Amino acid sequence: MPEAWGDGLLAREIGEQPVLVVAADGWDDSDHERARRTGQAWLPVRVEHGTAVIGPLERPGTPGCVTCFETRRRRARTDTEAREAILAVHGRELAKAASPYLDELGARTVAALTGHLIADPGHAVWYVDLRTLAVERHAFLPEPLCQDCGDLPGDAPEPIELGPTRWGAGYRVRNVLDEHQALLDAYVDGECGLIRPLVRDTLGGLVIAGAMLPLRFEGGTEPGVGRTRDYRSSEVTAVLEALERWGGVEPGGKRTTVRAAYRDLAPDALDPRVLGVHDSASYDRQGFAFRPFAEDVPCEWVWGHSFARKAPILVPESLAYYHVRGRDKPFVYEISNGCALGGSLAEAVLYGLLETVERDAFLMTWYGRRPAPRIDLSTARDTTIPVQAAAITAETGYRVELYDTTTEYGIASVWALAVRMGDDQARPRMVCAAGAHLDPEKAVMGALSELGPLLADLIRRYPDDADRARQMVENPDLVETMHDHSTLYGADAAFDRLSFLTEGTAIRALPDMPRITEDLPEIIARFPDVVVVDQTTPEHRARDFSCVKVLVPGAIPMTFGHHHRRTAGLSRLPADLNPYPHPFP
Repeated sequence: MPEAWGDGLLAREIGEQPVLVVAADGWDDSDHERARRTGQAWLPVRVEHGTAVIGPLERPGTPGCVTCFETRRRRARTDTEAREAILAVHGRELAKAASPYLDELGARTVAALTGHLIADPGHAVWYVDLRTLAVERHAFLPEPLCQDCGDLPGDAPEPIELGPTRWGAGYRVRNVLDEHQALLDAYVDGECGLIRPLVRDTLGGLVIAGAMLPLRFEGGTEPGVGRTRDYRSSEVTAVLEALERWGGVEPGGKRTTVRAAYRDLAPDALDPRVLGVHDSASYDRQGFAFRPFAEDVPCEWVWGHSFARKAPILVPESLAYYHVRGRDKPFVYEISNGCALGGSLAEAVLYGLLETVERDAFLMTWYGRRPAPRIDLSTARDTTIPVQAAAITAETGYRVELYDTTTEYGIASVWALAVRMGDDQARPRMVCAAGAHLDPEKAVMGALSELGPLLADLIRRYPDDADRARQMVENPDLVETMHDHSTLYGADAAFDRLSFLTEGTAIRALPDMPRITEDLPEIIARFPDVVVVDQTTPEHRARDFSCVKVLVPGAIPMTFGHHHRRTAGLSRLPADLNPYPHPFP
């Protein structure tokens, strides 16, 4: 082996701090343990399949260790299973074997980069292709739940400070589009990033970006999707949506510390029944994944904040997060309702509230079969609105209609509908989407941005799903997934179920819909209560984001799967509920 590569341990300096540098032929687990035990910085250097891997540098008392890197890499790479199978059999031999390309030049390159990484202030590894000497830097974020360096605080009641709540252009506190490259650098990397490399497409008159987020449990993933008129905006939106999912799936910012029965916490706890539960017939179904709420049965709770009480409040963990892998069977089916990311806590609360309003308005209209006035898009001040609707029609041949579904909360909410023109039953009859915003034109544009890609996707897959759609018309129990809802309403036989909406004659001009200029506290005061759980993790704080879950007692939560609907305990709903599965999204 070349002299420059070394034959064991090398001493370097990082300021006044000695660094233990371990080369491929001298790495032993006991060296690592000794370095950690004695508080010595540690830098591994090894060869993997013809690539020299330098780092990461472990600094005493600083998160971001070798275990963090390996954890991130295991999630991010799509070939992890095959790679680990090889390492399980040949790992030690591969770690010690010299690459045939590790000549004098390669060894000196690796040695030089080793010194460079010691001076690198970030969390990163350097790869050197020993055949070409091409060099790559891969940054990673420390894993807050790392068994070796993670140190999450325990959950505790804390006052919530919204801070400044006046909005800039676009109802945001900062222009995140200007951070496009910084976001990609911080979060996206196919080797060890929080998010895998983005994908691009065009669909429904818009450009699409997808950001796949690997989760902490084996095989778990969540998508972030951006749908705008340019790739830069779509990529930023996709990354932000993936970051929102990261906060919403399970606790990652604090350790859950409270386990008790509701009856023992009642003065300080939220009764989950005010958020809507399943009916008794659903709970009685064989194999139903949820149990009825019982006041005397213990479960996990996390701290949130009630704006009505102006005080901290305990919320069932399974309602604050939607992928919790706890010891208990949850009370209800929960998804990302009310989850939002923002450039500040106030911004996140606003957008979590808007999503809650959007879904509540859609379901209030559906369950109550409430007529809604059709919106005249020609009255929009923003001329891109009718252009976007026309683009959907031009690309797909579907007529686009929007309806004003604003509820008593007074926040502009819309239902978007694309209807097939013609009798070609090989194509879906219709697809729906929704939007809500303080500015009704932004609500409309949000709904159109959802509608176009959803329609294009359903048109693509409907020929294979048409038989199932017709079966679901006859048997609503077959509606089990999110895609099933839209697939069902591709069937012509289901179209009349929306007659309460499509046969109305009332017309509404966009300027006549409510446009809210109030500050956030006044918006919150429109509701009987708004409960906020702070889901922010260290990964969010790396770029100064906040992530929340917003819960509004009495609002109707969106669910997927007909037997999952949560309508029991919600007094705003009529007694005679629409019996059919809803058509969202």
